[in-house]
Amino acid sequence: MLKAVILIGGPQKGTRFRPLSFEVPKPLFPVAGVPMLQHHIEACAKVPNMKEILLIGFYQPNEELTRFLFNAQQEFKISIRYLQEYAALGTGGGIYHFRDQIVSGSPEAFFVLNADVCSAFPLTEMLSFQKEHGEPNSFVILGTTANRKQSMNYGCIVENEETNEVLHYVEKPSTFVSDIINCGIYLFNPDIFQHIGTVFQKNQQDMLLEEPNNGWHRAEAIRLEQDIFTAMAGQGKLYVYKTLSFWSQIKSAGSAIYASRLYLNQYHTTHPERLASNKEGGPKISGNVYIHPTANIDPTAMLGPNVSIGTGVTIGAGVRVRESIILHGATLQDHCCVLNSIVGWDSTIGKWARVEGTPSDPNPNDPYAKIDSETLFREGKLTPSITILGCNVTIPCEVIILNSIVLPHKDLNRSFKNQIIL
Repeated sequence: MLKAVILIGGPQKGTRFRPLSFEVPKPLFPVAGVPMLQHHIEACAKVPNMKEILLIGFYQPNEELTRFLFNAQQEFKISIRYLQEYAALGTGGGIYHFRDQIVSGSPEAFFVLNADVCSAFPLTEMLSFQKEHGEPNSFVILGTTANRKQSMNYGCIVENEETNEVLHYVEKPSTFVSDIINCGIYLFNPDIFQHIGTVFQKNQQDMLLEEPNNGWHRAEAIRLEQDIFTAMAGQGKLYVYKTLSFWSQIKSAGSAIYASRLYLNQYHTTHPERLASNKEGGPKISGNVYIHPTANIDPTAMLGPNVSIGTGVTIGAGVRVRESIILHGATLQDHCCVLNSIVGWDSTIGKWARVEGTPSDPNPNDPYAKIDSETLFREGKLTPSITILGCNVTIPCEVIILNSIVLPHKDLNRSFKNQIIL
């Protein structure tokens, strides 16, 4: 029997995702028409013999999360539970804290997935790889190839090329170590808890020496990558399965548009029914587009490529939308143009207005390029990126909003470029 654990973080995480994470916890933000987490859950539910999916994070259980879990259980016919940490315990601390829940029912192995990655999730491939490599109780990290410069922003893995054993693991090195990077998707078995336990006890002893009163929480905060993998590398326990399929991180709002493109592309094989097509009396579709059945779209509008349209969206005549995510309840009035943008819940864009951003895509000529986690400001200026309208923003007719971030509940009355509108 197998289980899966998805690490979803908490409210003080996902800050780079503002203003979108004000309305909805980042893991529930819709990517390619469904909540980010649903892609993970769908992949886990397809694995034969998968009995339970556990979400671990420190969000207060809220209505949205509860409703999402209820619907997902109905749809995928599998037990899905949310376990709430009392504080941010790190990627290793969370699973260690809830180790009893994970090993109950004695699973042979369990997956651990980070919620903020977008991937084809080759989970069954990781299982068969694990059977062929190393001893029966070895652990597997999913890896992919990055280019030399970008690899240093990730966890880097040096492998034995014949056996795929991880010889050396460094999280975000300051000089080049390896172009194989950690995808944040792991296959473990219950033995991992002995390794985490060793670190926990060592932390506890260090804490007692330092400050006898408040040691517990800090001893329990353990990072899988720095604290566990770095120590375990080279001991014949840790292996890397390299995937050639797509993978990206979803750190900033801009990377959500890129992730959306990757998932929409995958829908050709996994969910062709989710992709819109050109129909008589429907809008003109170019490339991959997801349209929620409740959206109301004028037949003279043109959508795509890489567009997803949420519930209850209204799109007027002659509207052009490309490389964008339009969230539920938004209204795009006649002849407006939306490019490389995320339009927030219940926002309105006036007639003939233009809302445009600068894509933050990886270099298309480099097959190993990843998305750069851009800083918001460079040399005192706002870095040009995706335009984001928070929820309930109103853009008047005939203005241009370029490379800007508009916080929720704003009524704009003129054009803006390269600004954060607070």
